Amino acid sequence: MLLRYRYRVYPTAPQRAVLARTFGCVRTVWNDAVAARKHAHASGLPYPTTAVLDKVLITEAKRTKERSWLAEVSTVPLQQVLRDCHMAYQNFFDSLSGKRRGPRIGLPGFKRRTGTQAARFTRRGFALRPNGRLYVAKVGELKVAWSRKLPADPSSVTVIRTPTGKYYASFVVTVDDDAEVLEPLSDLEAETGIDMGLKAFAVLRGGKVIDNPRFFKRLERKLKKVQRAFSRKVKGSANWAKARVKVARVHEQVRHKRSDWIDKQVATIVAENQGIYVENLNVRGLARGRAAKSWHDAAAGMFLTRLESKAARAGRTFAMVDRNFPSTQLCSACGTLTGPKGLAGLEVRRWTCPCGARHDRDANAEINIRREGRRLVAEGPPDT
Repeated sequence: MLLRYRYRVYPTAPQRAVLARTFGCVRTVWNDAVAARKHAHASGLPYPTTAVLDKVLITEAKRTKERSWLAEVSTVPLQQVLRDCHMAYQNFFDSLSGKRRGPRIGLPGFKRRTGTQAARFTRRGFALRPNGRLYVAKVGELKVAWSRKLPADPSSVTVIRTPTGKYYASFVVTVDDDAEVLEPLSDLEAETGIDMGLKAFAVLRGGKVIDNPRFFKRLERKLKKVQRAFSRKVKGSANWAKARVKVARVHEQVRHKRSDWIDKQVATIVAENQGIYVENLNVRGLARGRAAKSWHDAAAGMFLTRLESKAARAGRTFAMVDRNFPSTQLCSACGTLTGPKGLAGLEVRRWTCPCGARHDRDANAEINIRREGRRLVAEGPPDT
């Protein structure tokens, strides 16, 4: 099993200059590779292989006057970016043909210098020093803020520079499949369904409510202020660049707060429950509706993805209930479909079934999701 561990790094001024050249060379090779493939497609020719692009865009390009500066940086990230470009095209074609699971992905495009910059080094291009520093070829030893130990020797590291000027080192580590398995809980009833929404981010067993933090909404006023200032600057000027960084910092603040909060919620749910059952929401569809901004702010897709991954690594039972399952309309007491329906029913938070049972909308949905999840687990995967 491959895992990523990300740490903040603090390069010196000379090292930042070398990294800037490295990022520029990596970006140039990527863009040249994309341009070569676009030209081949327009001309009706087969796509050039990675070996051909390596020879033309790196080896031979270094001997030319226009690309001689490619020799100033390590060749390892240049070779890796060609492999990454090939994989991006492969994923695109697999997505079109249906071989790749998940939503359809787009065609690889050109990279810009104003976005996130990255350079990937394999074991030939980096080393971990005994003094805790990270050595990167032609860059030197980088100071790393080690927040936790690596479980094994990394196979690669990606040095990243964010639009706000922060640097990170992202290590890829191979660990055993059962390395993060938690001890089974003694309580056999330690299971929960999860009903997700906007009013409350999630409702768990026993009516436990996880409030929606709305990180973007909290900082939206600040974002509007810096965006207005950014719009008044002359594009390309020094003040324009400073204002752009201010906008990026607000987005970064929202992203970091949301990601940290989701990780904490996922860790708590996995630690407290042996079985976890959730509804398979159509997140992409919800993010195109009337409450699109709110669903983007809630990051339900990120939560579900991380929850499924963490539950699998921890050895917990995880199941997704079909999105068409009427968890809200179904009475958890008598099993009849007497609950709120349609758009008009969205405002109904409490309702009474003809059988006499009184329900909280979200708590009732959680019970139904938990029962349906148990049934799906008991039946096992369908025969194929």
